[in-house]
Amino acid sequence: MSSALSSKRASTKQSATQKVSPKKYRANRWIRNTLITSIGAALLTACASSPTGRHQLKLFPSSEIDQMGVQSFVQMKEETPSTTNTTTSAYVNCVANQVIAQVPAKYGIDNWEVVVFESDQVNAFALPGGKVGVYTGLLKVANNQDQLAAVIGHELSHVLAEHGNERVSTSFATETGLALAYKVSGEQSTEKDQLFALLGIGSQVGIVLPFGRIQESEADEMGLELMAKAGFQPQQAVNLWQNMAQASGESQPELLSTHPSHENRIKDLQSQMAKANTLYQQAQAEGRIPNCKI
Repeated sequence: MSSALSSKRASTKQSATQKVSPKKYRANRWIRNTLITSIGAALLTACASSPTGRHQLKLFPSSEIDQMGVQSFVQMKEETPSTTNTTTSAYVNCVANQVIAQVPAKYGIDNWEVVVFESDQVNAFALPGGKVGVYTGLLKVANNQDQLAAVIGHELSHVLAEHGNERVSTSFATETGLALAYKVSGEQSTEKDQLFALLGIGSQVGIVLPFGRIQESEADEMGLELMAKAGFQPQQAVNLWQNMAQASGESQPELLSTHPSHENRIKDLQSQMAKANTLYQQAQAEGRIPNCKI
């Protein structure tokens, strides 16, 4: 019995050794540790700070992100018609140009391009490289020049804070990290596929979307200051989001949204209103009194 048991144990041990040799195990462990170290070093060297002092991950040169923004804008202009209403275009440009004038020179964007697109979308955007798009549908919700300035200030702030670079970098790091982990984790199996599918969902909700909410709140804060410095009434930013809330009706929970809830957004804006009002009063005293009409 003892001899047979010993023989069986030896056979089992030999089989296990054949499945994963010490040399192969050490090699896999070395690859895994090297990858983790390399990724960690890359992330540390890519850390930066946003204009509000928040830590950011930026893996790509700003010039490369700017080029992506310019190319995207060219494509959008080819696919979406610009408005032929010269009054509407002049109005939007009037508001945008006064907000743009308050962008500090340190950001290095000398020439902004503003295009009004003929579309029912209630939206606007700004792209790296100094490109701004406003959909005519937004003017049905942004009821006056101050509310439009709030939107434009918000969108400009996304560019100034390099949120585009941050989004791309975060997505790249998340997807690359999962792919590398999958590669070094051993042979494929149904259980492992399910695990990494869950990790993918977890990373999307736990990393990418919260970054989106943080970016939106940061753009609100920066945009409120920009519009106030341009002489637009900051309180109208709150009125704008109240209009948005009425227009959007039921919306998905904030947890799974890249935007803050309307209630939280309004609450945050109200908390920043004292500083914004001071900037607004200074602008008015210095003669910055916008008068954009449609």
